[in-house]
Amino acid sequence: MSNQPLHILYTGAVALLQQLIATPSLSKAENKTAAIIEYFLKEKNITCHRLVNNVWAVNKFFDENKPSILLNSHHDTVAANAGYTRNPYEANIENGKLFGLGSTDAGASLVSLLAAFLFYYANENLSYNIVFAAAAEEEISGVNGIEKLFAEAAFKNLFAHKYSFAIVGEPTQLQLAVAEKGLLVLDCIAYGTASHAANITNDNAIYKAMQAIEWFKNYSFDKISPLLGAIKMTVTSIQTENKIHNIVPATCSFIVDIRINECYTATDVLTIIKENVAVEIIARSTRLRATIIDTEYVVIKAGIVLGKTIYGSPTMSDKALIPLPTLKCGPGNSLQSHTANEFVVLKDVNEGIEFYVQLLGLVLNN
Repeated sequence: MSNQPLHILYTGAVALLQQLIATPSLSKAENKTAAIIEYFLKEKNITCHRLVNNVWAVNKFFDENKPSILLNSHHDTVAANAGYTRNPYEANIENGKLFGLGSTDAGASLVSLLAAFLFYYANENLSYNIVFAAAAEEEISGVNGIEKLFAEAAFKNLFAHKYSFAIVGEPTQLQLAVAEKGLLVLDCIAYGTASHAANITNDNAIYKAMQAIEWFKNYSFDKISPLLGAIKMTVTSIQTENKIHNIVPATCSFIVDIRINECYTATDVLTIIKENVAVEIIARSTRLRATIIDTEYVVIKAGIVLGKTIYGSPTMSDKALIPLPTLKCGPGNSLQSHTANEFVVLKDVNEGIEFYVQLLGLVLNN
């Protein structure tokens, strides 16, 4: 199927990953890594396209009458945290581990998916098209990432066939994340009356905020997902404009992080909250939905044949923004994501490439 053996694809994938690690690519500033990915594809005589900092390509014999498989991962990173004792941009290999920012999240998945894309790129007899997309702004769920691509007709139309689907590469230890919680972030403001602390007042914004926070702490939504469990609400920040001891503030604001299962929409959750708390509620976004792909889907059945297990993921990815049935699956351990001295075990990259090639092979031969 490919004129490139897997070990050659692996060597190229690791070299590319080292280049990407060595190139800063914070969300919204991924232009240099986008250029590296473009150059990598063009060097192999593969026509590629770019929209902002998103790069994509299609298989050589693309046929609009066939369904398409999207192979997607991201090339942006978070900022290196203060715990780093290594240079986060030095892509050193030690004892079978490749160190560096973004090595696991999600560089290993990105280069493994790209290797699988190359493996099948020039095959004339594929039953599906294969589209590779390296997306930007995943770490911040930005509007110029995968969502921007699907807003572009030239890209969206690649998946017009009803049996099209996607694989999102994220570190899952190659297990099958068929479901993923959505995210709703709320900015909440309690209002009171500013006054001197020595005076008696029944209109303390902090106390009103505390009542609302107590509700967020104790409330349980009725519907529990078999794969994703219950909705989880967590107050993560609280503040007032007051910084001195003897003034009761006029406002108290706090932030709530809500992880939603597929049993509710963000609008459903907002309605219930507003019926129960007496503070102003401002939703930052309602677009990061919970998602689930039917376990009868061909790609899930293929993964199970290869010995993998299905599960629901509490963390979020571009799966939330892709308007296709989507599996999240990739090499590496998510516990390495965003950690100091992040690394990926190179054996995992090799296994990732082999797994993606085998998984696609089962789907393409189905």
